[in-house]
Amino acid sequence: MAGLRLGPLLRHVDWDTGAAATVWVETDRPCTAQVRCADGAGGSVRTFQIAGHHYALVPVTGLTPGGTTAYEVLLDGVRVWPLPDSRFPASTITTPAVEGPGRPAPGLRISFGSCRQAAPPAGSRGPHGPDALDTLAAQLAAAPQADRPDLLLLLGDQVYADQLSRETRRWLAARRDLREPPGAQVADYEEYTRLYDESWLDPEIRWLLSTVPSLQIFDDHDVVDDWNTSAAWLAEMRATPWWQERVVSGLMSYWVYQHLGNLSPAELAADPLYAAVRNTPDGTDVLRAFAAEADADPASVRWSYRRDFGRVRLLMVDTRAARVLTEDRRAMLDPAEQQWVRENALAGHGGYDHLLVGSSLPWLMPPLIHDAEGWNAALCRGERGERWARIGENLRRRSDLEHWAAFPASFAALSDLVEEVGTGPRAPATVCVLSGDVHHAYVAEPLIPSTARVFQLTCSPVHNSIHLAVKLGFRLGWSRTGRWLGRLLAKHGRTGRPPVAWRRTGGPWFGNQLMTLALSGRTARLRLDQARLSGKGARLVQVLDRELTGS
Repeated sequence: MAGLRLGPLLRHVDWDTGAAATVWVETDRPCTAQVRCADGAGGSVRTFQIAGHHYALVPVTGLTPGGTTAYEVLLDGVRVWPLPDSRFPASTITTPAVEGPGRPAPGLRISFGSCRQAAPPAGSRGPHGPDALDTLAAQLAAAPQADRPDLLLLLGDQVYADQLSRETRRWLAARRDLREPPGAQVADYEEYTRLYDESWLDPEIRWLLSTVPSLQIFDDHDVVDDWNTSAAWLAEMRATPWWQERVVSGLMSYWVYQHLGNLSPAELAADPLYAAVRNTPDGTDVLRAFAAEADADPASVRWSYRRDFGRVRLLMVDTRAARVLTEDRRAMLDPAEQQWVRENALAGHGGYDHLLVGSSLPWLMPPLIHDAEGWNAALCRGERGERWARIGENLRRRSDLEHWAAFPASFAALSDLVEEVGTGPRAPATVCVLSGDVHHAYVAEPLIPSTARVFQLTCSPVHNSIHLAVKLGFRLGWSRTGRWLGRLLAKHGRTGRPPVAWRRTGGPWFGNQLMTLALSGRTARLRLDQARLSGKGARLVQVLDRELTGS
């Protein structure tokens, strides 16, 4: 009898019709996976196989717009979800009421963050404090009628291939000699599956992801710290004996566990890779060839995607694999990717009330860090000579100087696009860049003459920590002293001033946290909650509740 190995994860919910969704599962053998809803909706599909593992992305049709229905998962006709004696409420699918005559577009609540190391086993305490997603799940499970997010936006570092828990290191040590490269890091696809098991089998997370739709994008730790930081870094990694298997396995597992669920049923139906994987008894070789080509020629694949939620548009942008690393042409996005972002931001301009740009890496950083990254980029391309270029490359890797500011032309292009979209009578009410990565949270606003309110909303980590020295560095980065130091670096690097100025209007906040953006009509409200320990365990504490569209 087939068993449920991982999942279910509720992924795509159709906001055009309010009648369809997809549910992802991993099973322990080939079977037919079925989702059966209490209102009669449902769907089934045969599993596909990758590297000895079996998966299905089940299309669910016939849902009632504007409704909530419980569902169960069956494998070969036998119910495997909900789990027996589950202490959680029923997993449900909630669909939006479709906009129509006399019916306004539904509101949207998005909770977002990044950088989640798996929570330790129940009953033990880890080094990072309470997990914000775990805590959210526990609170929602305890109050089933409370408002839930319509969407979880997970902005990178969903798993850490290079920073493993004690339990996973022990598991690896029983599998291979950790004295051999890459040591206590993930080496292949099977070891990636261990990371997802550890993270998504967490009971609270498992229930939360089964009932709140999620969209996801990778960042560096999904593959390795500093992934694609520079051409020199990439050349060194490709010269190691273990890198090729690592990056191919990382992209394969990302496609299976994260990327597939980002796609709509129409996109899945048109995807030749998905068809090829499903139409062969074992899709491993097909997917491996795709991942190898994606690494060798990043422009051959697009990991970015667009979602429209009524009158809210979301562009999730790949800021890792789409880079151009040649020093004299460095870009965060290759030309085709940059054009895709521009076209999708401007398509139907005036037809949406809010534009959200999901970028794992922040656009607007603390000013000192921005100037340090621009200065470093100038050194690395030779503005101060070969010796300074070598110093710059070393510093870039040691200090993670690889955000938008480290790609000056890309920073300027994004700034110009944000201003263009946000200006004029057809402008949306807000343009928000949603980011994580930097292990603290803040709100920043550019000083541009836009019609829309424009924000950089940064929230991380969900479950991680930050060294005291780095925390002090971020505080210095926002200070007047930091701005003065940044101007000195800009002068030395001959970079000039950034094409846009900005100010911090919230934060910095440090801790395990989630931001929630509530959008309704042309209004937007932001909330920040931190997970904190109390006498009764962990709870979410509100530290910010702010209207973004007010004066």
